[in-house]
Amino acid sequence: MERERAWLYNGDGWRLDVKRYWDRARLDPSKRPVLFIPGYGMNTFILAHHPRGTSLVQYLVEAGYEVFTANLRAQGDSQPTGVPSRVGFREVCLVDLPKVVGHVRNVSVARDPAPTAVGCSLGGTYLFGYLAHHPTTHGLGGLIGMGAPLRWTTMHPLMRVAFRSPRLASAVRVSGVRGMARVALPVARRIPGLLSLYMNTDHIDLSDPATLTQTVDDPHPYLNLQIARWAHNRDLMVAGLDVTRGLGQVDLPFLGIYANGDGIVPPEVARSAKDALGSQDSTLLEVGDERVWFAHADMFINDHAEPWVFEPMVRWLDARG
Repeated sequence: MERERAWLYNGDGWRLDVKRYWDRARLDPSKRPVLFIPGYGMNTFILAHHPRGTSLVQYLVEAGYEVFTANLRAQGDSQPTGVPSRVGFREVCLVDLPKVVGHVRNVSVARDPAPTAVGCSLGGTYLFGYLAHHPTTHGLGGLIGMGAPLRWTTMHPLMRVAFRSPRLASAVRVSGVRGMARVALPVARRIPGLLSLYMNTDHIDLSDPATLTQTVDDPHPYLNLQIARWAHNRDLMVAGLDVTRGLGQVDLPFLGIYANGDGIVPPEVARSAKDALGSQDSTLLEVGDERVWFAHADMFINDHAEPWVFEPMVRWLDARG
């Protein structure tokens, strides 16, 4: 698998880190490229890493796809170019994403360079906001949400406490989250229920916390404020537009993947995008069962992620070119 990195200046004080992956022997130009967008408090690292098997990126590359991963503002190695502008839905959806989609379309070797965009958790919400504002000019060929929230019709009690007060959510500044996660993971191996909202530790290799936690980023107060308002109102507003209503004008093939035991984005919330989209081709995939339940992170790094998530995703992609 080959990799190259591009730095995109977004025109708003940030250089965005975009990586391209491919395999010369397997690359099939008849297949649209795939673009991954990470979510809240995460970056693209985990997409190209699996602690005990094949990563999601590698699996797609081996299936003949050209794959792009994009760290948006304040994610991963993306860097401010001076005094950084703020991190919020408007900025990510309407500034960063158009730049990234345009870049993929410009450099892809696919015959049809319109990417299938895969939004991971809040990354899917970013894509929903982008699409609501660009219902016919989005430049995408398909959409996949992986535990991607749209309407907060329900919320885990611990999540509700965390985002109960918009004022408090924006006032609390947390740094060093990666270091805290590095300490928490070994403890979680001994107390499996500790991280059950986020992962099923019975089926994830946590033996190398220093590597796994490279995907963790610090949260941002202004974004926390917006998430708290969104949770209170149920529906997300981006630049004055109700995203749920706006998605009704978007006709794009959609696959919604969600975990049966997700405590971060409950199944009902992850399914809500299917009802909102004006898509004539819309599919839902629930992963996990009673024996091996899946939570939020399991879709990427569970021991069963390859047969239960990666393989069905490739089948869906192959069926749509």
